[in-house]
Amino acid sequence: MTDQAEFLTTDQGRRIAYVRVPGKEPGIVFLGGFKSDMQGTKAVHLEAWARRTGHACLRFDYSGHGQSRGAFTDGSIGDWTEDAQAAITALTTGPQVLVGSSMGGWIALLVARAMTPRIAGLVTIAAAPDFTEDSMWAGFDAQQRAALHDEGQVALPSEYGEPYIITRKLIEDGRAHLVLRQPLQLSFPVRFLQGTADKDVDKSVALRLLEHAVGPDMRLTLVDGADHRFSDAGCLALIEAAVEEVIARNAQAVGGT
Repeated sequence: MTDQAEFLTTDQGRRIAYVRVPGKEPGIVFLGGFKSDMQGTKAVHLEAWARRTGHACLRFDYSGHGQSRGAFTDGSIGDWTEDAQAAITALTTGPQVLVGSSMGGWIALLVARAMTPRIAGLVTIAAAPDFTEDSMWAGFDAQQRAALHDEGQVALPSEYGEPYIITRKLIEDGRAHLVLRQPLQLSFPVRFLQGTADKDVDKSVALRLLEHAVGPDMRLTLVDGADHRFSDAGCLALIEAAVEEVIARNAQAVGGT
């Protein structure tokens, strides 16, 4: 059964749909991917795990995604990061474990940098940091770059449905939020999960992220044959295990053991 979404109006005036489950700390916050929503397999599975284990859990839709208000093409990495920070600030208390999928992995890194004292740990799934620059812009040909400049947008085919409309705002705003071009300190337990058969985010991105970030407790798990969805039974079990490990490692660190 799907929980009834509630709505939060952010300081920027955006109305964000969310589902919140009360429970113990640390809470779990799921950050979805590009054009994804909080009804996805991983988000719903993670909430079920939280209910089973008694942890608080928050899942939500960025503006222009899912049940939230706004047009997708009006949004950008900065806007969606603001949405995430607003949701965490208004709807959670105490330490949180961020679980970011694809674009959500990039946003989780931005949120963790901005809200470090609130972060108990981080789990990313096929994280796509800086994808607007390194994947989209780098992959555009001269005609697409010209269309982006002159018309303000370009359409890209998608395996998940209708074409993606990529706006100039998305590309330009993305450049203001890159995380692989400057120091990235992650002072809490971090687990990166990545499938080797991912056609959207190459495993080289996960390796680059691991090599670039600095922290006392970071691990990358490569799953042979897993694709970008990372949502079969085995992958879902790995997500659970990663969250449990991050929580346990955080408890050890806080306890000084």
